[in-house]
Amino acid sequence: MWTDGSGPKESQAETGNVDRSGGVSVSGGISLPRFCCRRCGIWLAAAVTCCLPRLVAAQVAIRGDTVYTMSGEPIQDGMVLIVDGKIVSVGRAADISVPDGFDVLSGVVVTPGLIDAHSVVGLSGIFNVATDQDQLESSSPIQPELRAVDAYNADEALLEWIRGFGVTTIHTGHAPGELISGQTMIVKTSGSTVGQAVLKDSCAIAVTLSSAELKADGKSPGTRGKSVSLLRAELIRAREYAAKLARAGTREPGADAAEGEDRAVEPPARDLRLETLNRALERELAFMVTAERSQDIFSALRLAEEFQLRLWLDGAAEAYLALDEIKAAGVPVLVHATMARPVEARENLSFETASRLRAAGIPFALQSGYEPYVPKTRVVLFEAGMAAANGLTFEQALASITSDAAQILGVSDRVGSLAHGRDGDVAVFDGDPFEYTTHCTAVVINGRIVSRDPH
Repeated sequence: MWTDGSGPKESQAETGNVDRSGGVSVSGGISLPRFCCRRCGIWLAAAVTCCLPRLVAAQVAIRGDTVYTMSGEPIQDGMVLIVDGKIVSVGRAADISVPDGFDVLSGVVVTPGLIDAHSVVGLSGIFNVATDQDQLESSSPIQPELRAVDAYNADEALLEWIRGFGVTTIHTGHAPGELISGQTMIVKTSGSTVGQAVLKDSCAIAVTLSSAELKADGKSPGTRGKSVSLLRAELIRAREYAAKLARAGTREPGADAAEGEDRAVEPPARDLRLETLNRALERELAFMVTAERSQDIFSALRLAEEFQLRLWLDGAAEAYLALDEIKAAGVPVLVHATMARPVEARENLSFETASRLRAAGIPFALQSGYEPYVPKTRVVLFEAGMAAANGLTFEQALASITSDAAQILGVSDRVGSLAHGRDGDVAVFDGDPFEYTTHCTAVVINGRIVSRDPH
């Protein structure tokens, strides 16, 4: 059943080809024989592994009963052509000729690759052990210099798992829990190294204003007032540091100014912490503040106004109590996961937060957030399904994990829609993507088929 009460009838998507002669067709009509023995199997598996990137990187055509481009109206019986990793054509299948040699996928619904607006996957691992958790460094409350790119594990098994649900891009990095826990970045959910996966190696500074960052036993910060004062002090230090850098190399009067002598101004000693904060003051990096309660939301808004920060509100469980102020500030919201545990600062979360923000005209995107226990992450596809069941239309919910998320994160020129020149990131489904019984039958990232197994 479609969430908006309409849509094409479900049918199974074409997910791959089976060679009836006893082998399996992997891509482009190439048939692999069944293994005759363990030794041959191991040799052939190694050969296939070496060749597989070449096989699945062929030019791709994707046909859908309904293609949601997110850059225009949905296309019935549509087609998407991808060449060399980029989309070159989107339109009605009847109007597009598929050249020979293209790998053809088909499904009931075709969408842009999904975007998770806030995650910690790649820093938080699938195993619930300390050695698999790099998302939060607790040795100091303020560490903006910690780069997500230095902690990201491109081989993390969770990446393959969420990719199987059509998630192709994630905004990930250091988790909430310290006053400033570090930086975030934007990556694709494919690639064997961080260099291959990264879209933006530095995107935002992760800040927490809630009970999560408060310390006990007399440690700082112990109160909300102390938290905000520490942030203000560090931002002022960063501003002064930038001013000293700007004066470096200029001449100013020396000790013997009466004799007309002057001296060159020396630059300050390099400070990674202040350098990073200054990038926020310059609005190069977003200042992403996790604030669930309305009082913390108001504190974040005041801080952003004082220092002219490019604020993103993260979580914002009580955003419905501050709609007028959030809209007036022109601040986007990365909405809390509805499936997050409604305890402590999130105790007043609402399933209708997204629809209320939409009605108020406030830009927002959905996120999986961080789950400190197994399975370690939620799935943003299911979050959008919950939003569609609680006030958003189908296309509004889909936009919150595609085009709207890309716009907020500043990557809409690459991902979030199916249009000429965009990256070849596509998800294929055998029914309504927001129905739990639907499968994601194929995923394409940068024009490469990374999944053909129903998930």
